[in-house]
Amino acid sequence: MYSNQLPPTDRRFPKVPLDRRAYAFLLDFVTVWFLSSFFQGLVKDLVFFGIWLILRIIIVGKNKGQSLGSWAFDIKVIDMRFLRVPGLQELAKREAILGFAAMLAMVGLNINFKNGLSMLIFITPLIIDCGIAIGDEEYNQAFHDKVGNTIVIQTKRGFSLDLRLKKLWKIIKEKIQSRQTKQQRYRNDDYDDYDDYDDQY
Repeated sequence: MYSNQLPPTDRRFPKVPLDRRAYAFLLDFVTVWFLSSFFQGLVKDLVFFGIWLILRIIIVGKNKGQSLGSWAFDIKVIDMRFLRVPGLQELAKREAILGFAAMLAMVGLNINFKNGLSMLIFITPLIIDCGIAIGDEEYNQAFHDKVGNTIVIQTKRGFSLDLRLKKLWKIIKEKIQSRQTKQQRYRNDDYDDYDDYDDQY
């Protein structure tokens, strides 16, 4: 473990690929969106925001820095200063920002393409917040990370959902290719038999 005395710039953390972080966020987002979809109007927005805070603050605080999405993709959030799970205050700072941006994005996606401009306006805060992580080459901190003084790192604790899906897809692909090869072989054998038939007559 790295010493807590080291300044943040001298510490090295296992960086998370941005696509894996995006998948983890998407899983949390879709889960909360689904649970809030049983409500309508302003209540739906408030329920979304409330569930988001529960999932991303209380559960993360109790589950070693992992929400459902983080656990599924082997990542976790830590306090950059103390190298531990952030306290509720730090989590509240980052998730109030991200949760509000996610709620606006949910509203925009509900509008859909019926009003493309409104949808874009509602989604923009989330794009800006998360897009800042792309420009941060050192820690991939989004805006909400910078406010909460947190970073997202890889961990061995999780389900490795993306790796399992890749492995499953590879197996399915190999089976499809194997089946196609067998079918092609059978066709070639049939043609050979047909040629022999022609030679006899």
